[in-house]
Amino acid sequence: MKKKILYWSPFLSNVGTVKSTLNSATALSKYSKADLDVGLINVCGEWDKFKDEIDNSNISLIKLNFSYINYLPKKGYFQSRFSYILIFLLSFFPFIKLLYKHKPDFLIIHLITSLPLFINYLFNPKVKLILRISGLPKLNIVRKLFWKITTNKIFKITCPSIELLNDIKKKNFLNESKILFLPDAIINVKKFVNLKNIKIEKPNNRDFFLSVGRMTKQKNFKYLINEMSEFFKKNKNFDLYIVGDGEEKKDLQNLIDRRKLNNRIFLINHTSNVYSYMKNSSLLILSSLWEDPGFVIIEAALCNLSILSSNCSNGPKEFLLNGDAGNLFESNKEGALCEALEKYDNNDFIKRVKAKKNSLKYTKFRHFKKLSFVLFNNSL
Repeated sequence: MKKKILYWSPFLSNVGTVKSTLNSATALSKYSKADLDVGLINVCGEWDKFKDEIDNSNISLIKLNFSYINYLPKKGYFQSRFSYILIFLLSFFPFIKLLYKHKPDFLIIHLITSLPLFINYLFNPKVKLILRISGLPKLNIVRKLFWKITTNKIFKITCPSIELLNDIKKKNFLNESKILFLPDAIINVKKFVNLKNIKIEKPNNRDFFLSVGRMTKQKNFKYLINEMSEFFKKNKNFDLYIVGDGEEKKDLQNLIDRRKLNNRIFLINHTSNVYSYMKNSSLLILSSLWEDPGFVIIEAALCNLSILSSNCSNGPKEFLLNGDAGNLFESNKEGALCEALEKYDNNDFIKRVKAKKNSLKYTKFRHFKKLSFVLFNNSL
């Protein structure tokens, strides 16, 4: 009899978790020798843009509601919270109906997890619920109580970094016996091989440093631009490319204009082929305020690219082996990144080898092997 596994991961914007969710589902479908029926719940039309890829991966796309993703506000803290609440309310009864209709054996939840946790607690459907936590939850009395009550009835809790796992255990608000480390499915080796050697257009002939990510507060690109402004006063050999899109893009361009760095710092639109930029770059810079674990440094490591990262939580320090597989600077400290760049030496072959070896823990196949053990206590 087929085992049915469904993924719940509604999103407003294309964050890293979207990639890891899709890679996880496709890995189960592709590599498992067992008879599995893998599906993605399309909550508000957010997965429509991935339909061709999903169909080609033999994954079911299960429509929960009408498609309203394009009408939801996505930028800003309060606007996004309003959208989350709306998704919760509009999905409540359709989601209950879906669970009783499809009767999944496992439900793996990645984003906007409060709804499946709440429904699982109230109605106790016959499904083993697996919660992925990315980032340490901000806890007040109400939230801590909610987590304690609802997670008592779930099957397993997975963390994408050991640092996060240990932090959660220290907070003592979840059942330790249910928590385990599960690296995300970040690396698609076939896609990497196909894309890495595609040529890119450079605004000029200088070598460049690279930073990649959504242009939001988390990525701390304003700090990066200010630090690079100081670095460029002494160094004329490099440019900076920032690849991505997001709500801060206009503000970042204005900052670049004010700093008169239009010929040194370039904002490049989000691309599905970041590997080609990594293969041509001299250094990957991660300036984030928090990550878990930091998808872009894992992809950079696969490309043999040197890495300079903030020592933010949870994950970059762990992945870079506390500086043995890359270089670290104090997160968000004025002058710290500029100083680290002035000391930068690209003769770091041993560090790059260690980082690349570490990146292979995050392939789709490695993720499948560990996930199948979580699901069935063996490798399928």
